[in-house]
Amino acid sequence: MTYRRWFVVGAAAAVVGVLVAAFALVNGTFSPRGYVQDKYSRAASRDIGREATAYTSSKSPTRVAKELTDAWKPSDRYADGSGVYLRYDDDSVVIQPLAAGSVILLEKMNTAHPRYHSIVGSYWGWGRGSSVRGGGPGTGK
Repeated sequence: MTYRRWFVVGAAAAVVGVLVAAFALVNGTFSPRGYVQDKYSRAASRDIGREATAYTSSKSPTRVAKELTDAWKPSDRYADGSGVYLRYDDDSVVIQPLAAGSVILLEKMNTAHPRYHSIVGSYWGWGRGSSVRGGGPGTGK
């Protein structure tokens, strides 16, 4: 009887794994970065150096942000007239308006935070939800 119970538990775990993999394949992504790469058009001419990879959409920044945040909840979010700024654990997604739609910039947090700090300030809560630690005595203890 014990073997049977472990077989049932193992089979259930396998089914859950297959469902998660199928969901990811249907949505074409395992991360916010993969979601953007799969859903939007690559626009290399709009890249910012080697750090920020650009994509475009004919949709507004708020619409693109809604689609992305419905699929992947960000750690932090900030929006103003210049765009929508989403922070994930390792990546940022910045969605800015274009004359006909949006430019979506993917960038690692270690370069995005300094680039956008003057805009997002404390809204991105540097360190929350990520492995970044720092500060003074007693911080992170």
